[in-house]
Amino acid sequence: MSLWAKAQQLPPESLQQIRAIYGDHFPIEVRHYLAQYIEEKFCLELEPVPDNPQHEQYVATLVNNLITEIENKAAVVTDAEFFLTKLKLAEAAKMFRQRYSANPMQLFTYVRQCMATEMRLVQAAGGEGFSGLPLISNTNAEVLHKIEILRSRTHSISEDLRRMEQEQEAFALQYHECTKINAALQQMSGQPNPQSLATLQKLQSQKDMLEKVLNQKVAGLMQSRLAVAEKMKETFQLVSQLQTHVLDEELIRWKREQQLAGNGANFNSNLDTIQEWCESLAELIWLNRQQLKEVERLKVKLALDPPGVTDILPQLLAEITQLLSTLVTSTFIIEKQPPQVMKTNTRFTATVRLLVGGKLNVHMTPPQVKAMIISESQANMLLKSDKLAKNGECSGEILNNLGTMEYQQATRQLSVSFRNMQLKKIKRAEKKGTESVMDEKFSLLFQSQFNIGGGELMFQVWTLSLPVVVIVHGNQEPHAWATVTWDNAFSEPGRVPFAVPDKVPWNKVAETLSLKFRSATGRPLTEDNLKFLAEKAFRSNNINDANNAMLSWAQFCKEPLSERNFTFWEWFYAIMKLTREHLRGPWVDGAIMGFVRKKQAEELLSSCTCGTFLLRFSDSELGGITIAWISESGEVFSLQPFTSKDFAIRSLADRIADLNYLVFLYPDISKDIPFGKYYTPYQDNPPTSSNGYVKPHLVTHVPGFTGHSYPNTPQHPYASPDPQRDTPSVNSYAGSVATTATTMGGPYGMDYLDQLDDNLDLNGLVNLNELMAGYKQ
Repeated sequence: MSLWAKAQQLPPESLQQIRAIYGDHFPIEVRHYLAQYIEEKFCLELEPVPDNPQHEQYVATLVNNLITEIENKAAVVTDAEFFLTKLKLAEAAKMFRQRYSANPMQLFTYVRQCMATEMRLVQAAGGEGFSGLPLISNTNAEVLHKIEILRSRTHSISEDLRRMEQEQEAFALQYHECTKINAALQQMSGQPNPQSLATLQKLQSQKDMLEKVLNQKVAGLMQSRLAVAEKMKETFQLVSQLQTHVLDEELIRWKREQQLAGNGANFNSNLDTIQEWCESLAELIWLNRQQLKEVERLKVKLALDPPGVTDILPQLLAEITQLLSTLVTSTFIIEKQPPQVMKTNTRFTATVRLLVGGKLNVHMTPPQVKAMIISESQANMLLKSDKLAKNGECSGEILNNLGTMEYQQATRQLSVSFRNMQLKKIKRAEKKGTESVMDEKFSLLFQSQFNIGGGELMFQVWTLSLPVVVIVHGNQEPHAWATVTWDNAFSEPGRVPFAVPDKVPWNKVAETLSLKFRSATGRPLTEDNLKFLAEKAFRSNNINDANNAMLSWAQFCKEPLSERNFTFWEWFYAIMKLTREHLRGPWVDGAIMGFVRKKQAEELLSSCTCGTFLLRFSDSELGGITIAWISESGEVFSLQPFTSKDFAIRSLADRIADLNYLVFLYPDISKDIPFGKYYTPYQDNPPTSSNGYVKPHLVTHVPGFTGHSYPNTPQHPYASPDPQRDTPSVNSYAGSVATTATTMGGPYGMDYLDQLDDNLDLNGLVNLNELMAGYKQ
């Protein structure tokens, strides 16, 4: 039995819930007449994959085919008895094409959520489960259910008002008739006449009967007004509760996820769904507001106030107008945030959107939006008194900061994209103590004003961007990102701008660092990586309970590490940047151990086969990575760290290929397995460039370490052990930090000088000393 067949057998209260989840966005007639097709096509085992082009194409095709099926179903309905069904299906197909062609994922999501609700109700009623359709969040279905209930209540109130107006009109007619009879009685009473006595009695009887009916109607009208007022109050409370949920929970959650995305967290935006909810709320609030005004109009036509009863309608009208104001001002949001580290005189973009703009016809007179940059103190002032929005104070000058909102008919979105803004000047506050310009936070303020209802209501709206740090030079970027990262991760809801805690638990810091690293490099940090980072951040090798230890802002990015002239964050940021730009592939593959101390690396390698090596990030040099390996003598050596400058000349994989004595990646993996796919292909006959020159082949070479010969102590002066290190360190000749041999030789750069050493006896030269002296000059 199909899911839809089982759903139709549910008890009445469950059927009511199912009816409620279907509305204008997805008519229940479509679900009924295409039940089998929908269940076959939309029961996917895999969840939707955001930003996956193949999945998006699949969904687009699926939705287009569904619309075609609806059109086909409407075409084959010929029975006059089902004429209305035919019209409904045709209208649904047309509406789907207009509304969802540009956003098929929205319809796809609606269908799955409706089916998930059906399945949940069937299972709750004791029905057997269905494979293939995963249980998904019911938030949307629940909100849509509440919206349908409110629509039903609003429609019911409209019917009540229509009946009340009819009753009031009938009362007015009878009251007018009673007035005429009363006038006739008064006229005849003033001129007594025996012949008119019967007429007087008849008129008096009619008057008495009418007055009795009128009294009953007055009582009924007063009762109807009280009932409608109470019904309106209850509806207002339900709308208010739903709006609080949508704005204070769902929209705030979206904003928080948008902020965490600034630190690299996944951001599956459901803003289109939230807009659907907000548009429905705007429609409901506006209708209820119009109904309240209609009651006021009826009261003016017939002033009947029940004795001893307070009229709640004026207060209700004020409250529902305020509810609409809250909805409008809260849905003026920044869809695409400006960069949080902003360099002066550099172009940047941002997008602002009004979620209820289309529904309230704001686009009929497109409003202008102005962007300006304000300081932390100005943001505080704005929130407290709205003063800033009126006097226009700001902390800098932004070019191209005016834009007009545009309405996209296909997506029903009212938004403005600032594509060419540029910060020309910035006015900074005075610094205190150890504060630097990279600690100072600003925010972009977006402002607009417009009216709705033909000028009936005027709104001034504004919204603040996430905190922004302004820099003037690239070397300020690391500290600026520290400020932004800390704020994004640890700011609390409803905070005073832009307050953040001075200390946070390490486990929260670790989560943030892992997010940042995964976003930048493609792979998160392991528990061992995070343990290493905890020891470095706390400047201690014995952290028993790091997760609950509190790390301060100063430890994070202010105080230098022990015996170093850089901070923990500067070290971490440089490593992350190096990995993102030059080491992403090997890092994602797990070929780089990275976060390991020199002494630990020595211990790991000491029991390995000679030629075993590992890669670790340098403790002493910012953005450096070193190769540690074990020689034939059992001694562990470390190459001078490579940096971005070195990898701009020759990649890590090629450098590892150059060094033939690096044989196994720790613990025992042939180096060609993890690194072979990253080697630069070798050409036996390198092409001649347009200028006639042959491009040389650069090879990394470590003097004293050639082939598989491992002297106990390197004899070249550049390869002598560093007395400050706990293991010997050697320099490779590579680029700027090390020189690079040039060869036309083998695939891994076998140096011709090595071959000469094996075949030429330099001691046989008579004037060797003179020759060498001349060479040194």
